[in-house]
Amino acid sequence: MEIKIDSNSGYCFGVEYAIQMAEDEMENGQGLYCLGDIVHNNMEIERLQAKGLKIISKQDLENLSDCKVLIRAHGEPPETYQLALKNNITLIDASCPVVLKLQNRVKHSYDKIKETQGQVVVYGQKGHAEVIGISGQTNNNAIIVTTEEDLDTLDFTKPISFYSQTTKSTAGFYKMKALIEERIARTGQNPHDDSVFDANDSICRQVSNREPQLKVFSAENDVIVFVSGKKSSNGKALFQVCKEVNPRSYFIENGDELESSWFDSAAKVGICGATSTPLWLMQEVSDKIKHISEPVF
Repeated sequence: MEIKIDSNSGYCFGVEYAIQMAEDEMENGQGLYCLGDIVHNNMEIERLQAKGLKIISKQDLENLSDCKVLIRAHGEPPETYQLALKNNITLIDASCPVVLKLQNRVKHSYDKIKETQGQVVVYGQKGHAEVIGISGQTNNNAIIVTTEEDLDTLDFTKPISFYSQTTKSTAGFYKMKALIEERIARTGQNPHDDSVFDANDSICRQVSNREPQLKVFSAENDVIVFVSGKKSSNGKALFQVCKEVNPRSYFIENGDELESSWFDSAAKVGICGATSTPLWLMQEVSDKIKHISEPVF
């Protein structure tokens, strides 16, 4: 049985940058606070916690002072920076540049569109760290939509500025865009007029490019083992890409979840993962599959 790890899987630039910053700060043996999970992968978090990383909540942050706190790649809303200034907290800002650019674009759109009582709408996962940071640029007035039913909360007679969480599905974004255009057209307005509907594809290209790559990889293998943290929005989306092409696709968080029956009569097994999946974990899964497939005499 041939086992291959997808060369395009693994950390995106933003996650890799945040983890490197955390490790650099902890090189001197001192611990480091991180606001929220640095990455949506429990195995990687455990590795970094062993080095001294302490995961804290927003409530914990309110009670800290005179210390260093890492801002992860997902970014944070303005109030986090205000609180840090108030409590004399030094922020190690590892916000992804793509996310920061999106935050700035959303803030600019909000400042402009509120003059016409318009709406900033974000296609994303409610409660996701990145979405909280984006919504913070609008004083939390952005409308978050995840499903078609969520569109019922919009007023289609008013201008709409539409964005996406950077790690959402490209197909999902354009489906929602088309649905919004349909509803605007019903009001008698022109949905292709930017003053009526301004749609911005803000999905990270490093993420969106993985979809066509994964389709090819999934088709090339008999079985796909997708490795990702269960909290990863990006992981859930990319796994569905694999599953649609190859029904013998399995989602696992680590090698302990592997089942030998998955590999019956399989000649080629492909291992891939989310933008939050470390290469060392995919290699570990590969080693366990090799052990499972070894003949017993």
